Amino acid sequence: MNYQIKNINNENFKKFGELISIKEKNYDEINKNTTKSFFDLANIQIEGEDKKSRLNIFESKKRIFPLQINMLENHPYSSQVFLPFLNTTFLVLVAPIAIKPNLGEIEIFKVTDGDGINFNPKVWHFPLISLDNAKYITIDKKDAKTNIEIYNFDKSEIFELNYE
Repeated sequence: MNYQIKNINNENFKKFGELISIKEKNYDEINKNTTKSFFDLANIQIEGEDKKSRLNIFESKKRIFPLQINMLENHPYSSQVFLPFLNTTFLVLVAPIAIKPNLGEIEIFKVTDGDGINFNPKVWHFPLISLDNAKYITIDKKDAKTNIEIYNFDKSEIFELNYE
């Protein structure tokens, strides 16, 4: 399979979630004008009986290409934020919400300039594809054991992702 990697924007990513960015966003000057505060950048969703969320830090290793794409996962009870600590680039490989992912509808986005993403609940995605060794803040449902579904590809569905 040969997929085009698209530069992410609010419009082309909206069926999968949100682009988290402060570009062209309004802010409040707080703390005697020493801080620009950008409020409400993502719609954090926690569903089910237990509404507790968790804030995590992922230390991600730089991915080596070609990268074997052999599974997708989703989080049925929460959105999931990935926000890098620093200005870094990562790829997001997603498929629309469905009982089983439609591999013909996979899309791949490049996220740059320290921007982040917030996957909607139930959106199929490949785990974080960091292009650098980097740290990311993540936010999702605290009960992680029940908040994950994994679809492992059969042999005929596995493909390699190249990035230069």
